[in-house]
Amino acid sequence: MTVPANWPVVDLAKDPTACVRFDRPAVYLGRSTGQADCPSRLVGRSEGLVLEPLTRAARSSDGELQIAVADAGVLATAYHAPGAEQVARKVLKSGKVTSKAQAVQQPRQAQAAPSIVATGTIGAPGFDTCAAPSQAAMDAWKYPASPYRAVGIYTSGALRACDQPNLTPEWVAANAAKGWQFLLIDVGMQAPCTTFSSKMSTDPAIALTEGRTAAANAVVAAQALGFAPRSAIYSDIENYPSTASCKASVLSYLSGWTQELNSHGYVSGTYVSASSGGVDLSSAYNSTAYTRPDNLWFAHWGSTPAGTSRFIPATYWSNHQRVHQNVGNVTETHGGVSITIDSNALNLTAPPVPVTGFDATGSNATAALRWTVPTGTKLGQVIVRRNTGATPPALPTSGTAVYAGTASTAGAPGLAAATSYTFRAWIKDTTGKIGPGADTFLAGTRATIAASSASIMYTGGVTLSSKATRVDTAAGLAGVPMTLYSKAKNGTKWTTVTTVMSSATGDATSLQKPAVSTYYMWGYNGSADLLGSRSSAVLVEVRPAMSGYLTPAAIKLGASTLLYGYLNPPHAGTTAYLQRRSGTTWVAVTTVKLTTNGKYTFSIKPTARGTYTYRVVWLADADHQGTQTPSKVLTVS
Repeated sequence: MTVPANWPVVDLAKDPTACVRFDRPAVYLGRSTGQADCPSRLVGRSEGLVLEPLTRAARSSDGELQIAVADAGVLATAYHAPGAEQVARKVLKSGKVTSKAQAVQQPRQAQAAPSIVATGTIGAPGFDTCAAPSQAAMDAWKYPASPYRAVGIYTSGALRACDQPNLTPEWVAANAAKGWQFLLIDVGMQAPCTTFSSKMSTDPAIALTEGRTAAANAVVAAQALGFAPRSAIYSDIENYPSTASCKASVLSYLSGWTQELNSHGYVSGTYVSASSGGVDLSSAYNSTAYTRPDNLWFAHWGSTPAGTSRFIPATYWSNHQRVHQNVGNVTETHGGVSITIDSNALNLTAPPVPVTGFDATGSNATAALRWTVPTGTKLGQVIVRRNTGATPPALPTSGTAVYAGTASTAGAPGLAAATSYTFRAWIKDTTGKIGPGADTFLAGTRATIAASSASIMYTGGVTLSSKATRVDTAAGLAGVPMTLYSKAKNGTKWTTVTTVMSSATGDATSLQKPAVSTYYMWGYNGSADLLGSRSSAVLVEVRPAMSGYLTPAAIKLGASTLLYGYLNPPHAGTTAYLQRRSGTTWVAVTTVKLTTNGKYTFSIKPTARGTYTYRVVWLADADHQGTQTPSKVLTVS
């Protein structure tokens, strides 16, 4: 491989305890067996190369590009400063295999199921060091050989300065099984008033987004190592000379960091110098302009008693939320193994576990929610909030409030038609800590309605049809009960007409013979994970049947004839109107009242010879559409 001539070459076979550090250029050959020469804390990135035996899968991360060269049995890592990825790629592309080794099958990367919480409840000391120690070192330092119960590990971040050959899911799982707890550290962008190569924006709005992005990447890295929600991840913000502008960027970055971590169910933490980040965070502790980190890890060497600093009020982060780095860059020997470390006093508890069995059953415009609070939870309250669509509320302060209390069920009224909802429930324990959210999705449904006719004759029929679908997939709801509702045109109350099962495509039909003009509406009343819905209402007008008889149809001048008939239904006492056509219009002639059986009779005696056209009209009332007889022609000779 071709590298710059000024990069020193470190042969780890000759010096196995050399520190593989990424904050300066170098070529490292082989694999270090220990990290005794590493300072306890390194931050920053340069460009360099590590060529080691291929014993683990290639996995690129922030500031590190890895490729597995199976023919040579080599894992090549090109590390780089932020923004210098192309330099690293160029170095990797320069490699050529000049002498093949025995074929090496690239190992498959272990898929860790996130199950380890970092940290749980702990009030014992912990240490952090630049590179995760070997398993032999961890075993040698296991309590009571050392006073330490927790280890700080650098899990992510583009400015992580030490190689991490030991930091694998297997290493994490093995040490968790042996009783070790963990402090997860992300070394990302630094304050804009520092000289680091990767700095957050001086624009607070951009810094907030940068913090969110860093948190999202940190969650992926933590999960790949097996760390589950409820774990705390600390953003390492090194000491900076604070100014108003710099402070605003740091607080905004950490706001975004906290919001994003919390949205994934992780605890937000930050590592700061007590005299810079500690002061700035404390000054904004009660500010609503920023979202403060859940946990504070502060460096104040020599400060006593453990867990305190004159820069940070004792009442802040007082709910088992503190890590105090009180000793720095010291070499300690336990079990015959020496490591350069920082020492920390820990006072931490984990947030509560989430609810289980969170589910929703939909009805029309409402839902019934249920959940189980795990046994042993010190319950303060369950908080439930909702969003429209498939994305749950990210935080217990976002979305729309549904419930806050200690019950195991709740109603969610006021839901909109044809709309899907996602609910998230959090447990807040008696200390005020909030655990990860549990989600349930309620798909919205849509019911349509169509009538075969908008107007029918009395005793006639109308077919009401509907199609029920899910709004998220547009798929028909097959084999579900569809209910037809009706309401008289002048009525105020909907009543159930019938319930039919939908077809395989979600269709439903019903033949109705309304006696009066009627509104109809189809409805699906919901089920587990499906919200109910109602169609719009359609009006089917009912026209009374009106007969008309003219007898005789031809008379002599001076004689008279009768035009009579019946209205069905009768509408006794209402008015029937006799009309005669004059040209293109109809003119009123006279009226009569309908009898008990709906009969009307008109006596007609024209005063001149000719042909006359008559009809009888009945006007609409609240129950029925208006109607009329067919035209009747009278001849007068």
